[in-house]
Amino acid sequence: MGQVSDLQQRVHGLRMADDVLAGGDLIRPALRELRSAVRLYREGAHTGAVGRELLRQVGELAQIAGWIASDAGRHAEAERIYQLGLSAARQAEDHTLAGNLAGSLAYQFSNTGRAGDGLALARAALDGAGPDAPHKARALFLDRVAWAHTKAGGHAHAQHAMRALGEAAEALAEDSGGTESPAWLYWVDAGERQIMEARVHTELRRPLRAVPLLRDVLGRYDATHTRELALYLSWLAVAYADANEPEAAAATAARVMSLSADVASERTAERVRVVLARLAEYAEVPEVRAVLDSAV
Repeated sequence: MGQVSDLQQRVHGLRMADDVLAGGDLIRPALRELRSAVRLYREGAHTGAVGRELLRQVGELAQIAGWIASDAGRHAEAERIYQLGLSAARQAEDHTLAGNLAGSLAYQFSNTGRAGDGLALARAALDGAGPDAPHKARALFLDRVAWAHTKAGGHAHAQHAMRALGEAAEALAEDSGGTESPAWLYWVDAGERQIMEARVHTELRRPLRAVPLLRDVLGRYDATHTRELALYLSWLAVAYADANEPEAAAATAARVMSLSADVASERTAERVRVVLARLAEYAEVPEVRAVLDSAV
């Protein structure tokens, strides 16, 4: 159990590092930790109880390692890692952790052109976790369902996305200080849920709803979380463009590009490409032209 405790601390340390570093910086140590944990489970001698705890830590480590690999643009590798973690979580009979792994893979699918697979897996993650999952976990899984519907496109999916967002808000509101949640849910809070809502509105071309939400959250966002700040600002830039505010969109886009310049994240690189493509419609506006020229 001492080894399990040490592993648990290293896994959480990797999560903390992911808050301030990008996938390209963390992929090697993440994979090294994952291989070490799998070897410890397979080759070590342990009781059934210790074995289950080791499997749980392998699952948690696979989730953050898969997330890091996905952020680095190594999607096939991330999928294999998520599947490994899902198998470990199921063997440990940790349904909430299994839901997080399945939901993480669903999120990758939704963002990489596999909208149908993403939606099916996001729903399965929510259903598999069950109604007794911690409130924060249900809120997270419902947010992923909302995002999957959003990326699937179409009016019906938009309605389902808004319904899932509402249910996520209700689930999070039911959480209290006395509610016990797994350590990996530390980052799920009202601000992050608000950002997901704003992102959905942006994707649905509803800038009048998205802009106030994003400005409110980003005005107090932790500046040390450079990657997330750049990502969320990218949605604000697109929302400004959709609201026919090209000057504001250009200023925000310039900030996105500045923040992401030294961030080893394929996600931020892709968002920069999306923002520049959206700004191209306003190429005759001097402020926009300057941003587009600086990206050449």
